[in-house]
Amino acid sequence: MFNFSLDKKTIYIIIAIMLVFLIIQYATNPGQLMGLLLSAPGVLIAITFHEFAHGYAAYKLGDNTAKNEGRLSLNPLDHLDPIGTLLLLVAGFGWGKPVHVNPMNYTRKMSMEKGEAIVSFAGPLMNFILALIFTIIYCAIYKFASLAFMTSNVGYIIMLLISSTIAINIGLGVFNLIPLPPLDGSKIIMPFLPNSAKQFFINNEQIFYIVFIFIWITGIAGTIITPLINGVSAGILSLGRLIFGL
Repeated sequence: MFNFSLDKKTIYIIIAIMLVFLIIQYATNPGQLMGLLLSAPGVLIAITFHEFAHGYAAYKLGDNTAKNEGRLSLNPLDHLDPIGTLLLLVAGFGWGKPVHVNPMNYTRKMSMEKGEAIVSFAGPLMNFILALIFTIIYCAIYKFASLAFMTSNVGYIIMLLISSTIAINIGLGVFNLIPLPPLDGSKIIMPFLPNSAKQFFINNEQIFYIVFIFIWITGIAGTIITPLINGVSAGILSLGRLIFGL
């Protein structure tokens, strides 16, 4: 899902500075801190299933690397990256521990490039599927639950947990579709690029990493993907409402 080729120490220093400011912000605002706690289950679900999907897709294409490393698992501890998980909690974007794959092992029914695109797309796709599943659950509860339940503290918290899980999965899925290294989108677009563009992309990968870090730190990435997140959210919610006639 997320694999740095730049100096990790430099990146982690930048992330640490961002985290300090974010943690101070949360610590001085009890409401935001409660929101942080409520988002934790959604983060665990989103990252775990995202990384599992990468490994499972590679496995189905003939690569046992993820299976041999114990990554075909739904145990969150097998997939969580401490920094990436904390960032997803406090900043709304992050990553899990990258799943190792070996494209050389993929079935020869397709090119390695297409195989990598499928494996890369499996993570965001899983997040969108989860968002749809939890949206259906949300709409079902809204449709059939009693007024007493909906107005109770338990009902309120459950609905918040579900809506948070939906939002986090959509955010993680859309974020990873940005076509810049080290995100999944950079591999998904490869089969669709002309050879000259592919070569340019490969030769200038380090520059694209720098561009990604720049738009990430400056908030440009959020500005770019927020309309996409809103669009996907609206579409999934409309589908859930349609199913239950809401």
